[in-house]
Amino acid sequence: VFDIIDLPAENVDDPSKKQMNPIEHSVTFENVHFEYSRRSGAEHFHLGPISFNVKKGDVVAFVGNSGGGKTTLISLIPKLFTPSEGVIRFDGIDINELNTRSVRNQIGVVSQENILFYGTVRENILYANPDASDDDLIRAAKIAHADEFILKLPNGYDTHIGSRGVMLSGGQRQRIALARAVVKKPSILILDEATSALDTESEMYVQKALNEIINLQTTFVIAHRLSTIKNATYICVVENGKIIESGTHEDLIKRGGKYQYLYSLQFRE
Repeated sequence: VFDIIDLPAENVDDPSKKQMNPIEHSVTFENVHFEYSRRSGAEHFHLGPISFNVKKGDVVAFVGNSGGGKTTLISLIPKLFTPSEGVIRFDGIDINELNTRSVRNQIGVVSQENILFYGTVRENILYANPDASDDDLIRAAKIAHADEFILKLPNGYDTHIGSRGVMLSGGQRQRIALARAVVKKPSILILDEATSALDTESEMYVQKALNEIINLQTTFVIAHRLSTIKNATYICVVENGKIIESGTHEDLIKRGGKYQYLYSLQFRE
């Protein structure tokens, strides 16, 4: 606990750094490494080298066994971690030259377990963009396939959902989180196993929402259920901190490597 308390505070608003604009061309990883050790020194993890170029509007999926480094890799994009070596570039600009708050303002995140706050549906969606209009709010909810259940609530968008959204089902909470990401209008969207904790029916609704959202911006997806990422622009298989395979779903199935093995495990009869 004291190790965390003693960490220096982030300077997220450094005025000497550039403001990040919406992505116009690409997100690039150039020979990126990241490593850490647990305090005991008993476990050392090394990510890298990671190199790829993602064009604006692409959907890139990362798959692989737990502990392989997928979430660590994704966490480098919003500057939650700093690479120990190599460079991440947004439209050719080194991420270290960019103001941290401006970077995070361009990124939306939907994770496996999203935090909803005590308050109304409206307040929870607008948390990401308090200045959004009612039209933007409703548009985001419709894209996220949330409008249909919100209108059935006692007070619609002004219904209180309880602490952490306790009044809603898991699938409904995820769709509120997706609407919150959409209303922010990010140029980069990160989906970290957004459907893995849901039952089959809830997953169906959330997957419909994801299909609506996924091409609105540049999207990075961590997926456990491989059925959700078959149409990704390309797929990277991450294992022991390295990308061991990459390509489209069809390419990787034909190759007969780790992705084909993982896919066959999930879908064998």
